[in-house]
Amino acid sequence: MTSGKSVTRSAPSAVQATTIASSLLAVQTPGRGFTDLTSEAAKFIAEVHARDGALTLFIRHTSASLTIQENADPSVLVDLSTALSHLAPENAGWTHDTEGPDDMPAHVKTMLTGTSLQVPVLNGRLALGTWQAIYLIEHRRRPHRREVVLQFVGGNQ
Repeated sequence: MTSGKSVTRSAPSAVQATTIASSLLAVQTPGRGFTDLTSEAAKFIAEVHARDGALTLFIRHTSASLTIQENADPSVLVDLSTALSHLAPENAGWTHDTEGPDDMPAHVKTMLTGTSLQVPVLNGRLALGTWQAIYLIEHRRRPHRREVVLQFVGGNQ
């Protein structure tokens, strides 16, 4: 148990949710790997004049996913790809292989990493940490066109 002296919290702020703004982001992936969506999410927040609220991102696919991860050292993304490949290898004897040997492992990786994210928006900016970025993870070997729904709910400026 920690003492209350090591924890601080800012004063609460409240905003009436007067805005729901949505957009569909089309992303052409190069194949397996991470695509940084942070700047596109930030552009959307600026375009809708968001002040305080929440940005939801939802990927409309079952073999690609979304995550928030470190953006400072590219080796983190390499190691994460390696970890996902170990958790769901192509040669695991999967029954479902309709679209090839990377099909079922891609579904497992999506289940592990998720199809939606929610990022707070404070004072018109994504409230990400210094080293955080929003990534689309393509789990298939070949390039795909992926769709990500962006939706802001909150107050605007």
